[in-house]
Amino acid sequence: MPQTIVPFIAYENAAAAIDWLTRAFGFRENEAERHMDGDTVSHAELDVGDGSVVFLATPSPDYEGPRRHRESCVAAAKWSDNPWVIDGYLVHVDDVDAHHDRARTAGAVILREPEDGAAAGTRLYSAEDVEGHRWMFTQR
Repeated sequence: MPQTIVPFIAYENAAAAIDWLTRAFGFRENEAERHMDGDTVSHAELDVGDGSVVFLATPSPDYEGPRRHRESCVAAAKWSDNPWVIDGYLVHVDDVDAHHDRARTAGAVILREPEDGAAAGTRLYSAEDVEGHRWMFTQR
């Protein structure tokens, strides 16, 4: 079945995010789809797992990633003061524990350590990426 939802994710520095996401989360860049506007990534595609894709870019020099936004916005800091994935992304992986170890080694902020999920046979953990976007990784 083709992917029916494709997330578009903004980053302050999309080039650095691509490097980090490939190292930490194991995503793969489709290098033929990286488009530049001067020194800024205006469009890039990352392959995730078996056929899923994520689009990302730096939309504007004024854009603030979630982590930087929380530093200047009291309300955002308050509603982000928990381990839950808020406005985030869910990704299925083959081995949650190995994925977690890779992400931690690359500097991911671990919000929830690997644990068994509510559904029988599932395992999950959640983390923040280099700019504070939140991700949950599950294994079935």
